[in-house]
Amino acid sequence: MVEGIGSAVPRRRRRVRQRRAAVPSTEWPVFAPAVPLAPGPLGEVQAADREIARWTAVRAQALAAYAATRPASTDRTQGEPGAMSAQRWAARADVLRPVSEWAAQELVVALSVSHQRAETELARALMLVQRLPGTVAALRAGALHAGHLFPLLEVVAPIADARVRAEVEAEVLRWAAGRQVTTPAELGAKARREASHRDARAAARELTEALRARGVFFRTERTAGVASVVLTGSLPEARAVYQALGAHADALSDDPAEDGSVPRTRGQKMVDCLLDLVLRPGECELPPVQVLLTVAASLGTLLGGDEPGEIDGQPVPAELVRDFLDALTGRARALQTAEPGTAADATVVDGVAAAERAARAAEEAWQAFLAAEGAAVSEELERRIWAGDFDEEPDPATDEEWLRHLLDDLHPDHLQSDHLQSDDRGPEPETGDEHLSDGDGGWWASADRAVDEASLVLSEAEAALGHARRLVRTAARADAADETAWRHSPAGRVEAAGDALTALQAAADTQREWLADLLAATAGGGLADRPRIALTDALSGTLLALTDLPTLRRTGRCDSRGCRRSSAGFPHSPGCDHDLSGRPGLGPPPPTTGYRPGADLDRYVRARDRRCRFPGCRRRVPEGGELDHHQPYPDGPTAAANLAGYCTCDHRLKHQAPGWTFDLAADATLTVTTPTGLVANTTPPPY
Repeated sequence: MVEGIGSAVPRRRRRVRQRRAAVPSTEWPVFAPAVPLAPGPLGEVQAADREIARWTAVRAQALAAYAATRPASTDRTQGEPGAMSAQRWAARADVLRPVSEWAAQELVVALSVSHQRAETELARALMLVQRLPGTVAALRAGALHAGHLFPLLEVVAPIADARVRAEVEAEVLRWAAGRQVTTPAELGAKARREASHRDARAAARELTEALRARGVFFRTERTAGVASVVLTGSLPEARAVYQALGAHADALSDDPAEDGSVPRTRGQKMVDCLLDLVLRPGECELPPVQVLLTVAASLGTLLGGDEPGEIDGQPVPAELVRDFLDALTGRARALQTAEPGTAADATVVDGVAAAERAARAAEEAWQAFLAAEGAAVSEELERRIWAGDFDEEPDPATDEEWLRHLLDDLHPDHLQSDHLQSDDRGPEPETGDEHLSDGDGGWWASADRAVDEASLVLSEAEAALGHARRLVRTAARADAADETAWRHSPAGRVEAAGDALTALQAAADTQREWLADLLAATAGGGLADRPRIALTDALSGTLLALTDLPTLRRTGRCDSRGCRRSSAGFPHSPGCDHDLSGRPGLGPPPPTTGYRPGADLDRYVRARDRRCRFPGCRRRVPEGGELDHHQPYPDGPTAAANLAGYCTCDHRLKHQAPGWTFDLAADATLTVTTPTGLVANTTPPPY
């Protein structure tokens, strides 16, 4: 079922909209280290790290200041003999375009690094200083360390819209400032979620381009005889393949051989299973397996909004979540409407591509002409410069008008030019191309024809560019109309809704029917489990209950003999003033009497925590285990308030490492104290 998702995304235009926060803000937080200095050597490490962060900011600002002293205006321009090649120019980072190509060479000498490393350092410094000023301030204050730079430079800095980029940076920095422990992986996940939410168009374009490159790739490794096969696809595809191979590997028994050899690791089993499934599909005895992918999406996301969802804890664009559910459940959404801007967008792409092709053809024509006639032109240019004919030296590579006048003067038909009479013109210059002097008037006629051809190509390029500009304006108007129509559509009203109930009221009937079908889907088929409804706090995003549609229907009944409201009339039947908030199903599941939590309680705690609760850890909580009793059973109950999810490593740390203390509050806030006295708090990730 999952197979068609990745291939469908590039073929269809994604209808996404740039979303702004209700009150977007670019205000930075007060920057300060989140964790105090520990006593002893660990405190020295912390202090050194903060000093490294400060010097990282100082170094980036110094590199940016150095780059400003080396402007590209001192370099030869594109097309000029000896200038940087067009391929290298196109591959250069945008922030390096105003910087001289020789600036990196000075860094090679000054820092003893390669030229590629020098250019990378310059580009990173300029991106950081010019596009992420808040990050620079956080580094100087020690609120971030050098390892935090990569996700910010990779995700936030490339955002084209300066306002959106500033909003995303400020939101990510405010979020990090409110936490005690923030790893680069956590910062990257937050940055991707914010960027995808606030700039949905760019996220969709990037996703579409990435999925066009989907495939299976082969590469050799450094060790002789070892190679890798890499699968690149959508996150649901890749995750499903990985989970399926893991399930196959877990189903294998691998007892030690009689010769005492070490049993295969899980990864080795996965490789062997893959080989059997692909190379010996009819011969292998691997049983069929089911995989479990946890999909978390808000009601607005399901009904057509732009808020990203999650698949196994990884942020995923809203449209991909909806497509994944469509493919998995076999219930296609009848939500798509005509997109006025789609045809115009496609036309713009075609027009711009044509203009780029014409511009490349013009550039090639000029380069071919200069290569063929450069010797003659340079000789005449040098003679005139020495004769003092110019106040300012012209550029034959870019000054077409001057070049045409020069060729007119060189042409034998223009005998009125006193320095080019037939008796003193002298021999034709040696250009290395003998055909230039054969027939049709000699080399000057050939040069004149080359300029005519180049001029024609340039005229066509100008016409194509003008056509492309008109198409862009047309597409902009169509896009504005499309945006207005979308905002007044059910999906637009859902996106603007402040809460789930308002979103349901704004949704179209077809949307509500699709949602009801999804929630009513039973186990089996494409789904390993029934879809669940997460009831969350509207302000904090805290999980309050994990339920399903039948349970909600039962909860909505009063069941009191004296109550006049019937389930058929709910919620419009009058006469019932009973409080239904305490009904089962609207809170955490009840405690389990045994050591292992029941199915509902296990599902609730895993949905609440989603990842290991240790500060900074982003590992998934393993299926079927690692839910820890804060107060050991039977002294502590098997209840949501006494359970927390850990990865295997951190679960062992809690029970085995000396000097560590863990405290789990009733609201699931976990407080961890290290042997040196440092304290860090974590709360379950919000929905």
